[in-house]
Amino acid sequence: AYRRQLAEKLRGKELPLGARYLVFVDPPGPKIGNGGSTLHVLQCLEELYGDKWTSFIVLLIHSGGYSQRLPNASALGKIFTALPFGNPVYQMLELKLAMYIDFPSCMKPGILVTCSDDIELYSTGATETVTFDKPGFTALAHPSDLTVGTTHGVFVLDPSTFSGEGGVEYTSCHRFLHKPDVETMHRCGAVCMRGNCSQPSSSGDHSNSEMGLQCVYTDSIFYMDHSTAKQLLTFYKQMGTLCCEIDAYGDFLQALGPGATPDYTQNSSNFTKEESQLVEVRQKIYSLLKGTTLNVIVLNNSKFYHIGTTQEYLFHFTTDNGLRTELDLQSVAFSIFPDRAESLDRSVSVIQSILEPGCFVGPGSVVEYSRIGPDVSVGRNSIISGACINLKVDIPSHCFLSSLSVKINCQVQYVCMAFSVGDDLKRSVKLLSDIHLLQFFGVSFLECLDLWGMKVSDQLFSGNTHLGLWTARIFPVCSSLSESAMMSLKMLHSVQSRSSFKLDGWKLLSAEEMLTYKDVEDMLNFRKQIYDEICQQRLKEKSDM
Repeated sequence: AYRRQLAEKLRGKELPLGARYLVFVDPPGPKIGNGGSTLHVLQCLEELYGDKWTSFIVLLIHSGGYSQRLPNASALGKIFTALPFGNPVYQMLELKLAMYIDFPSCMKPGILVTCSDDIELYSTGATETVTFDKPGFTALAHPSDLTVGTTHGVFVLDPSTFSGEGGVEYTSCHRFLHKPDVETMHRCGAVCMRGNCSQPSSSGDHSNSEMGLQCVYTDSIFYMDHSTAKQLLTFYKQMGTLCCEIDAYGDFLQALGPGATPDYTQNSSNFTKEESQLVEVRQKIYSLLKGTTLNVIVLNNSKFYHIGTTQEYLFHFTTDNGLRTELDLQSVAFSIFPDRAESLDRSVSVIQSILEPGCFVGPGSVVEYSRIGPDVSVGRNSIISGACINLKVDIPSHCFLSSLSVKINCQVQYVCMAFSVGDDLKRSVKLLSDIHLLQFFGVSFLECLDLWGMKVSDQLFSGNTHLGLWTARIFPVCSSLSESAMMSLKMLHSVQSRSSFKLDGWKLLSAEEMLTYKDVEDMLNFRKQIYDEICQQRLKEKSDM
């Protein structure tokens, strides 16, 4: 999917043509996390280019696994998430390259590591530059509220080398904290006062006004020079097969700085299952990197946005005036929309879609790569992706609906996954007797199965050890795109109205299996059909003027 989309972008000259674009897949076997993926990429570069790779400037974008928290990006990749601006629309890949366009000229050969679901916006003075030229690691830091710090990496900066003034400031990090609680931030000296950020805030009780002035500096992207990268590559080769998930941020950066301690190596709270090798690998990485410098480039006039979950995606694309203003996000982006854009609720986001006269899209909803018929009403705060809906239907508020093409026995068919935007697709239980603990659209999953006439058994799930919404075989395989959406919507209606809707006789897939059987070519062809139709409509409008 990635190579196919990259090739299409290069053919259309939508990307810089002077760079090399490579796609590397994690080795088969256990999940290795983005840290393991980083090490694997280093090995792939050495195998492809020999010692030449140490002279390269590399942008390494982690493009995000199953994307269970934003499933409309699951099939074709988070890095190809459509953005609501551009003609044709931009995707995250183009935005990433635009944001970092000035970096290579101020960077020594090395590896710049980033994720595919975050956006970093910043402003600098006329004479200020962002330069990556120091040995060891260098990370960008952004001022953030303390609540943001609890879900990100937080830098404990060296007060003697940091004033908190100006747009860009180069300093060093005493210690890196990974997703710390507020008490830990205060105890370790990470909390600063806005307007005087070089002074750590005292711990203890804080008034509301003081709490509003407090900030921490959080992480986004980081760079490592080739000497450090080669150290990590040597370690990876010595390890042989990696059998645990390593976090490029938590496991690499926590080992850095003079204040680093090995305590984190024993903490497995961020992992979903016990991994016998994890503690050993972390301890070896800590020993390898201990004493390595963590340089920090503080961007005082910057903002960091994360769009990796359905809630964040909806908020930033429809409601957040900050990001909408800064990127000039549009309510209707490269779409055919029946009425004037002025009459549309500004908090709606329609991206490369065709909406027929008479349809309605509720506030706070996103419609992407879809055809919506005249008798369709989309509720509030919903995500509709890759769908064709042409019959009379009311789509409930807070609905997630994403249609995929699948190829089974050489035949193209269609399946539509449907959830609530608040459903936890990563949650799972180990025992069939615990299925009642799962929630689907706010209703006990066990009750939903009863409404659909389905029995609890091992065959209900595609994952033997992870029994959850992601692995539940509940979505009917259909002969057309429109039928797949209607079937899933009938399932939702059944749950909301507590009325029976039997799925007897249908072949059913889980969301997990939909990705296994996905037909990338057919999905991209559907997007291309919408694109061509929009282009033809625009040409017609020009000729009629």
